[in-house]
This record gives sequence, structure tokens and C-alpha cells, in this order.
Amino acid sequence: MRITGLGHAGMFIETAGGTILCDPWVKSAFYGSWFPFPDNRSLDWEYYGKADYLYISHRHRDHFDPWLLEKYVPKDIKVLLPEYPTNDLEKDIRYLGYENIIYTEAGKVIEDGPLRIMITPLRAPSDGPIGDSSLSVDDGTASILNQNDSHPLDLEAILTFAKPDAYFTQFSGAIWWPMVYDLPEDAKQNFARLKREAQHTRAMYYINKVDAPHVFPMAGPPMFLRDELFRYNGDGVENDSIFTDQAEFIGRMEAEAPDYRGYVFIPGTVVTMNDGEVSVEQTLFTDDEVTELFERKWEYFEEQRSTRQDEVAEEEGSRAAVLPPDKMLARLKRWFEPLLRRADTIRAGVGGPVRFQIGELDMVVDFPNAEVREYDGEETSYWFTIPADIVSTNIKEREIDWSNSIFLSMQFEAGRVGKFNEFIYTFFKCLSRDRIEYVENWYAEQADQTEDVELDGWLVQRRCPHLRADLTLTGDIEDGVMMCSLHAWKWDLETGRCLTTAGHPIRASRIDETTQADGQTSA
Repeated sequence: MRITGLGHAGMFIETAGGTILCDPWVKSAFYGSWFPFPDNRSLDWEYYGKADYLYISHRHRDHFDPWLLEKYVPKDIKVLLPEYPTNDLEKDIRYLGYENIIYTEAGKVIEDGPLRIMITPLRAPSDGPIGDSSLSVDDGTASILNQNDSHPLDLEAILTFAKPDAYFTQFSGAIWWPMVYDLPEDAKQNFARLKREAQHTRAMYYINKVDAPHVFPMAGPPMFLRDELFRYNGDGVENDSIFTDQAEFIGRMEAEAPDYRGYVFIPGTVVTMNDGEVSVEQTLFTDDEVTELFERKWEYFEEQRSTRQDEVAEEEGSRAAVLPPDKMLARLKRWFEPLLRRADTIRAGVGGPVRFQIGELDMVVDFPNAEVREYDGEETSYWFTIPADIVSTNIKEREIDWSNSIFLSMQFEAGRVGKFNEFIYTFFKCLSRDRIEYVENWYAEQADQTEDVELDGWLVQRRCPHLRADLTLTGDIEDGVMMCSLHAWKWDLETGRCLTTAGHPIRASRIDETTQADGQTSA
């Protein structure tokens, strides 16, 4: 088996039973904010586009690049479609003219001669744009797990496919916190440090669980080449950003887990695997150039910024004309209010109005009253400032996922009083009837959590209130605080209160040691 890095999460897998093109991305994403690091435009895309199979893990535009697909990938390619609860990815693919779709099933193996493939989807509200997935591949010569951005709860089920010889996984963040938030600089620096640590802890959790000898961190970080975002490359000019690079991660990983070997996986990296033997070479960059990429990466960012502003200008020129404030308000009101009326759990979870300043429009989304209206001077705990041309474009294109467009663009500002509120961002991922109904049903199903387990002197519900991870595997208790290692969410076990976000309480009680000694457990 041979795997060629195509940049970010992209890879071209050559097996004894055929070839697979995975998550190819070249064109800037999220309103011209994200670019692949390092530059991957000089790869032989004509060659990679002629794969036997196309696998798009999810709809995020740093994985799904319509421009590249239309330019380089023939319409008759076999498309491996993850089994998602809504058909948004399928509609996107069919819109581009791809009809040769293979509907995969969660946990079911597809066989093509010696080639075996399994796609494992995730379907929770915070799994990518309502859906993310991983790819397992085996051809008798080697086995790999391409986890990319997904955070699976049941690794054991994935690992029944085969013991991976090599593991490809996300290690660097894809989020806008805390960069866009109205915070003092020292607070922003502290939150960025905590976020980088949480990302590292999660990546190491998976690396240890998968237990593959060869580890290829990928799916990040991006480059920011827009002038106003340039400072947020890497850790940030002011150490207030969250994007760890490959070399930094590998150095720390090998110090903490010396049984695993990490490799830089960038455009042109070729990994050859056969019966446990692995060799890695760089074909697009020399070894010295790879070293320099990371040792002098700010100089590389500057070179890229100075030569690619035409791409930034081209994207800006493609945006829709700005709607007048009254028309924008009317369009958003017609769009959002029917969805709000179907979103009882989300409305209760937000619990108040959220203010949006969009160009000349000053409005609120009043979640309790399921209403979109002009701002009337009331106090709000959450507020956003967003450019009017971006919102106008989302309205024109009926973009059903604003995290996959506006929020990941980082071309906005946000503020809040108190903790993160997951329900706000969930609503803006679910701007279609199918999505809002799916997520409301998903929340309702999570409410029934009947099984409790004993952990470090506490009786705690077994399933995490966030995404139902098994806390016997992911939970860690210290001084009465439970942390789930998958997303670093925390709970005060004495009160059950979530310390990370609004809502999502946990059921927990301290075990009485006297009655436990008598063979009984009580709260």
C-alpha cells in the first residue's frame, strides 16, 4: 500500500485492489480565510483525480472542495458516501454531477478484490457539520485508519476492522475560539493555551487507544493569508491562537509516548507500507525544505501572503451584493422563525436573545420567543458582529450551516457574558427543517441516561452529557471535578453543574464509604 499526502486531510491511497482519493482541497475555504499549509497547488492533480474511489469525510470546505472536484475528478468516479442522518453531503455531490454513489453502512465492510473498506460515521450535533467520519482501509499488505477530524466514541468497534499499521489523525484545532472574541489580551492568551492543551490531550488519547506504531498527524493547521487574520497563524503573533504545527506535535508526542513514531505528512509525502515495513519520503519538498518550513514558518507565511492576494481579492469579488437592512431582516425572519418554532430544546438552552450587528442592521434572534426582530436596547448575554456581504452571500446561497461558512472564516467578532453556549452554534449549523428536526430528536434521545457507574468514589452516569462518550473510558476525576478527555468538558460532581457550557448537567453523587463497606451503595 502507498499513501501520498495531498495537503491538510487529503491523501491518495494506492492499494492492491484500487485507488482512493480522500478529502482533496486546494481552493481557499471559508470566505478566503483558510489555505492549505504548505502550498499544495503544484501536485499532479490530473493524476490523483483519476482514482477509482472518491471519499469525502464530511462537508467542511477544507475537506470538500467543489472547485477541485469539478476541475480534476471525472464524474463517473465511484463515490463512497458516509451514512449520515441528513442527505446534505449527497445533495452537494449530486449537484456537481456525481451519480455513481456507493451508500456505505456504519460498521459494514465493502470488499473489492483484496481491498477492504469501512467508513464509520458520527452523527451528533457537534460532529463536524452534523456528521463526520473515519475511513479504514486494508488490502492484505497493510492496514490504515484515516480518522481525520472525527472523534469516535466507540474505537473498539472501529478497531475490529483490523489492527492499523499506520494512523492518520487530526491534531490541530478547527475553531474560532478565542481568536474572534472580545477579551483582554492576557485572557485570550490563557484561553488559547488551554485550548491547545485540550487538543493535544485529545489527540494523545486517541493515539494511545489506537496503538498504531506509525502516526501521521494531519488535517491542520491551515494558513491565514488575509491581512486581518495573518496574526493568527500557528500560536499567533501574540501567542493567542490555537494552531499547533506538525513538527511541534510530533516532538511532544514522541517525548510523551516513545513507543510511537510520528512523521511529517504534508503535500508530496509518500508512505510505502508492506507487511509491517514502513518507509517515508518527501517528493514535493526536499528534506531541508521541510525542516525550513517549520523552523522559519513565519517567513513562509509572509512569502505566501505576498504572492496570493489575487486569490483573496477574487473570493471577495465573488460575494453577493449587500442586502439593505430591511430586506436582510425580512429574509432572515422568514428563514429562521419557522426553524425556531421547531427547536424547543435549542431555544430553552440559549434562554435569551442573541444580538447580531450585520453592517447597518442591528437585530436579535429572540430564542425564547422564536422571533427575529430589530434590536430594542435590551441586555444580551451573547452578541456577534458580522460583515454584511458575508451574510448576504449566505442568504443568497441558502447556506444551511453557518459554522461551515461564517464562523470558521473568523471574519466576525463575538462576545459573551458567562460560559460558552453550545446551543447557539448548534442552531446556526441547522438552518434547514431536516437538520433542526434531527438535532431536536437527538437531544431528546440523550435525556434518557439510566446507567450509573462507580468512578473514584463517585456514582456517575455512564454516558457523557455532551456526546455520550463512555466515562469509564474517557472520564477523569480530580478534587470533585470530572473531565471527559474527548473534548475536555468538565463538571462539578457535587452540584452536577457543567463548568464548560450552559446546560448539560451530569447525574452524580458521592459514594458513602460506610455503606459501601457493608456491600451497599448509597448517595
